[in-house]
Amino acid sequence: MNTTLRKTGFALLLAAGCQLQTACGQVTGGQEVFRFMTLSPSARITALGAQIAVKDDDLSFAATNPAALNPLMDGRLIFQHNFFLSDIQHGYVAYAQNVPKLGFTFQAGLQYMNYGDIKQADEFGNITGKVAASETAFTLGGARALSDRLSLGLNVRLGLSTLDVYKASVLAADAGLMYADTASRFAVAVVVRNAGAQLSAYNNIKEDIPFDLQIGVSKRLKYLPFRLGVVAHHLHQWNIRYNDPNLKEDDILQIGGSQTSSGKGNNGVDNFFRHLTFNGEFLLGRNEVFQIRFAYDHLRKKELSVRNYRSLAGFSGGIGIKVKRFRIDMGYAAYHLAGGVFHLGIGTNLKDFF
Repeated sequence: MNTTLRKTGFALLLAAGCQLQTACGQVTGGQEVFRFMTLSPSARITALGAQIAVKDDDLSFAATNPAALNPLMDGRLIFQHNFFLSDIQHGYVAYAQNVPKLGFTFQAGLQYMNYGDIKQADEFGNITGKVAASETAFTLGGARALSDRLSLGLNVRLGLSTLDVYKASVLAADAGLMYADTASRFAVAVVVRNAGAQLSAYNNIKEDIPFDLQIGVSKRLKYLPFRLGVVAHHLHQWNIRYNDPNLKEDDILQIGGSQTSSGKGNNGVDNFFRHLTFNGEFLLGRNEVFQIRFAYDHLRKKELSVRNYRSLAGFSGGIGIKVKRFRIDMGYAAYHLAGGVFHLGIGTNLKDFF
């Protein structure tokens, strides 16, 4: 067992508590920079909404929980591309290597975000060119088994942002702890994500980065090839409801001159479920060659739905297929009536070719 790794990991987990006071009182959107680092790294995770408590050979899970790194990922290479909203392009590439002598599994990843063509104009509206806008994050991570069921992992991430002539950078870290019992097919994980700060900022105005504290649980059923998962997020900030005045119902004047608001749902229950993402995954066929996934994110549903219009905002789904030496994944997440995102990924093990 590596004492330094353990101490560093638990120090990052402890850092979650140190950020409580600064995080409280913020809404979930529009308050941080480098938000692209919170986007789903793969088609499988897009379909599942969120997942941090699964340990198999899928390297993309290590991007959201470094403790998911394990020897089964040795030699794995993945390419993931997300056809995001409008003409925005987002993707993730990663490779993993197991080092038995050290007892570690390492990974290196690259996340990119290109915001497409943005026109540049002068004060008279004349088009003078285009504005370059992109973001990139480089990730190095490692994990080690502390016991047969317990593992600890760390990711270090350097993020770079460019907007025309302006540049910014950030240094962040993830720490994950996972307990996986293969006999009972049960796993639970705790993850601290994006604990860090900006190194440089646009016009030297530094802002918060998207810190998050998450707990995930998954259970594969005994007599059915199905895995059920729940991920709790934003646990460092209890109240994540947004008080939108446009959705406030009209007050009703009651006898006696007192005013009370018309019937509303239980705000506490709604806030509780906004912290949760529910997902399921059917693992079909020999060696799980075909997978069907779906998920529901209550926070996305409530924040991106349009009043008086029905939509699939908050729902996601997808499939995964293993074809010989390759795994192909497709995922779709509905964000809004205006559209959703389509994620496509392919992965293989280079050691199958050499």
